[in-house]
Order: sequence, then C-alpha cells, then structure tokens
Amino acid sequence: MTESTNRVRISQWDALMLESLRRLGWSDEELIRRVQHNELPSDGQSDFDYAELATGLASREPEVFASAVTDGYQIKYNTIRGIRSWISAAFGREPELSLVEGSEAVTSELTKVEYDRLEQVLSFGWSIQEDRPATGDVAGLYRIVPAVQTV
Repeated sequence: MTESTNRVRISQWDALMLESLRRLGWSDEELIRRVQHNELPSDGQSDFDYAELATGLASREPEVFASAVTDGYQIKYNTIRGIRSWISAAFGREPELSLVEGSEAVTSELTKVEYDRLEQVLSFGWSIQEDRPATGDVAGLYRIVPAVQTV
C-alpha cells in the first residue's frame, strides 16, 4: 500500500458519503461543484445527511476534498463495519460480515479493479486475504481482516 501513502487521508464517514454520491453518476467536477454549493440530495433515500460533507470537509479543507475526489484517498481509520459499508457504497455489493471474536472479517467478491481500489483506501491495520483470485472480469473472493501485528 505504498502508493496510498501519498494520497490525502479522510475520515471513514466522509469516504462513505463521497462513495454514496459517486453512485449517482456525477463527474468528478460536478460532484465537487455540487458539494461546494450544497446542491445535494435530501430526499431521504440515503442514510446520509450530505450537508455534513458540504459544511465539513469540503468547506474546511477544500483542497483535500477536491484531491480525494479527483486523485483518490486513504481512510484515516477503518472499522470492520465501516469496511463493509464502504464496499456496499462504492461497489454496490453486500459483503458478509463476521464478528466472531478472533476471526473478525469482511468477505466480499471483488473484481481486480475493485480489489486495487479497496487496497488503496484501506487504513493501516487491515489486510486483504485472497480466497479465490479474480481473473479477467470475473470477481474473486477476498477477506478483509485486521493485520497481524508483530512485536
């Protein structure tokens, strides 16, 4: 994940809102403009109050926000439930969540492109294990688990 260390870092919540907005099909430029002008959906079809993004990250750190949209980002701190939610928001997949103590994991099918993107945004402290590799356009099966820490 060395490439991701050069990316801006944003909160998991901001990342979830950003990915939810991306699913609307807006270009990067339109997404940035709509957030900066608070021209965002408020029809209740989403669990997000997008005004938080407009009045938060986009107004406090507009350069960071624009870079996150156009160049990508790394999440500052992921939770296991947040990873599941991010995959759902970004890729429209419903991953399996295992909360069994000692073997917590998020399991999801991912294409190679999705795998690469997830690898770039994950915060430090997480690793992706391959159960079945992606080939061509066929999704593989991956488990996202807490990284093993050595002392």
